[in-house]
Amino acid sequence: MASVVPARMSRAGAPSDVDHRFVTSDGTALHVVDTGPVDAALTSVLLHGWTLDHTSWDLVAAGLPGRVLRYDHRGHGRSAPAPVGTATIERCADDLAELIAARVPTGRIVLAGHSMGGMTIMALAEQHPSLLDRVAGVALVATSSGELAGSTLGLPGAAGRAFLAGEKLVNRRIARFRRPELLKRTEVARPGLRWLLFGRRPSWRHVALTAAMVGRCHPVSMVGFRDSLNDHDRRKALAELAGVPSVVLAGTEDRLTPLRHARVLADELPHAELTIYPGAGHMLPLERAGEVAAHVRALL
Repeated sequence: MASVVPARMSRAGAPSDVDHRFVTSDGTALHVVDTGPVDAALTSVLLHGWTLDHTSWDLVAAGLPGRVLRYDHRGHGRSAPAPVGTATIERCADDLAELIAARVPTGRIVLAGHSMGGMTIMALAEQHPSLLDRVAGVALVATSSGELAGSTLGLPGAAGRAFLAGEKLVNRRIARFRRPELLKRTEVARPGLRWLLFGRRPSWRHVALTAAMVGRCHPVSMVGFRDSLNDHDRRKALAELAGVPSVVLAGTEDRLTPLRHARVLADELPHAELTIYPGAGHMLPLERAGEVAAHVRALL
């Protein structure tokens, strides 16, 4: 069974703003941040993207009322590395279901997922549909229901093929790493991450924060999740979310999950609100934090 280290409580009955530890049913320790009153009628659960961690939601979480629950996926941030064979979106959905059962056993929930976090919500709908009875709203931020395999990030022809070959080579080398500190030289990666993840005129502070998150991701887990992203195909699972109030948020300059992916989500969720941010890239929780927080508040 999953277990949790109880939160330290403030006099007001709210968990103090400290980090907590949650152990899943397969023994993987997840790093959890739980703020706001534990008896809140509604809780926001924020799920981060691939290679990132809960701090990608810092700016959004600061603009949300009530209780906010965030955590690092297995293999990310300060969570334990994903055991062999468990660096998958399917397992992340099980982790989410276990965490909700242990930490938010009653009350309504709003789920907000960025990139792989959004895919985790789709997998939750597929694998644990009964939980949706408690979900008051869903925000799908810069994410996709599938068709990610073979993406060349918009690079044409020979450049695209060279990118795919280079990615495979890098992933094979990363998979041999045994010490996460081998990825800590994040300042070298900042220009590439700026191009890959951000839109026009990004804040270099946001780029640096993102690079630091990538540096905290466990190398072997990172490669394992890349394969799971390629296999992700949950367009049919969106039917489970059709009756849940939803918003789909996308940037026009997103290279990882281009605008067409958001349009697919909006087509499959006929009652969802589609909002497009001109000039924004993949990192909407940083690039458009105020707007993302406003959409989550509206669901609340």
